[in-house]
Amino acid sequence: MTEETELVRLHLRAPIEYAEVAPCHFDEPFPAGDESRELIFCFELDRGQASRIDPAPEAFPGAPVFAGRRGGGHSETPAVTLPAGSYAFVQRRRQLDRGECAALAMEQQKDALWERLSLANRLYLRFLFEDGSPVTQLFRPILSP
Repeated sequence: MTEETELVRLHLRAPIEYAEVAPCHFDEPFPAGDESRELIFCFELDRGQASRIDPAPEAFPGAPVFAGRRGGGHSETPAVTLPAGSYAFVQRRRQLDRGECAALAMEQQKDALWERLSLANRLYLRFLFEDGSPVTQLFRPILSP
């Protein structure tokens, strides 16, 4: 069974701030039993692949730029942000692995191009818990026409 992707145009009115973390542990974003934590990863996509309707799968999710976390009861100083602005947005109500995130990012790009949206080369990947369940969200900034 495949999930239907719904591309949403989301306007984030205020930035979401995170404490920067390193190194980037992308493959295991949720430590067991830590549902208070929220993580974000930012990737830079290859310019040549970021606007193709048929991008190369190995180009996704792209080169890591930063990783950040919120929650967990630690005193954290915000250092990285998901900036306010307009985004192409998709989410899944489960935790996706690296391959699933890459496939969803490519599908998001194809859908956005089909709708004639111009996307930036940045891809933001956010993991969080809502109602006790993991959620995976992908954000791509929409460039102004």
